[in-house]
Amino acid sequence: MAMAGRLDGKVAVIVGASNPQSMGAATARRFAAEGAQLILAARRADAVAGVAASLDATAQACDITQEDQLAALAQTAIDRHGRLDIAVNYAGVESGGPLLETSADTFRQAAEVHFVGTALFIKQMALAMAQGGSIITASSLTALVQAPDLSAYAASKAGADMLVRVAANELGARNIRVNSIAPGFTESAMTAGWFAMDAVKRAFLKEIPLGRFSTIGDIANAALWLASDEAFITGQVIDITAGQSLRRTPRAEEFV
Repeated sequence: MAMAGRLDGKVAVIVGASNPQSMGAATARRFAAEGAQLILAARRADAVAGVAASLDATAQACDITQEDQLAALAQTAIDRHGRLDIAVNYAGVESGGPLLETSADTFRQAAEVHFVGTALFIKQMALAMAQGGSIITASSLTALVQAPDLSAYAASKAGADMLVRVAANELGARNIRVNSIAPGFTESAMTAGWFAMDAVKRAFLKEIPLGRFSTIGDIANAALWLASDEAFITGQVIDITAGQSLRRTPRAEEFV
């Protein structure tokens, strides 16, 4: 007799799963293997359609900064499957550069996606979770240890981590758990360019106690645990940095 999957009977929404090499797509594959019914979203429905089709999932357009689109995404889970149990947010935007050279628009965009978007995501997903559930969002190593030239990115991610704590406290009475995953320097669709540079990889690897980079599979495994009924925790930032948060992030001059 086949063993039951850890997410059998669960319905999950994942935002940010358009590229097969993304954390979102890896998480979608892991969830599907454990029996979840999936709705996968990105800013363009056609961008996520390929990953969705490979997993017999629903693809939907959703811009995380637009609350009406988030509400529609949650409603799709209800309309198609009658419930929403799990919601995962990997939406992100690159926003690097020295503080003194960072524009107001860059700060606003990072805050709009990572902070405001996360707040609206938690709100709309929680409103749809009539039976309780698990909400997971993506933090970053840069929110745990200071990272030069990433003020907009790191600060907006750190703000979202506090939002997770506040939401977890408020939503506990609704049996909704809210947690965050903080990936380290992980090869993915977003970081492929950095991983093409040996000097960058060497500089980061020196700061990783476990001696290897975390992978999108490691992130997906953490998300699976948080999504499952095994994870009786809330309001936490789960560090998947292979220990790099115990040390530091390299400076730009070390990449040469």
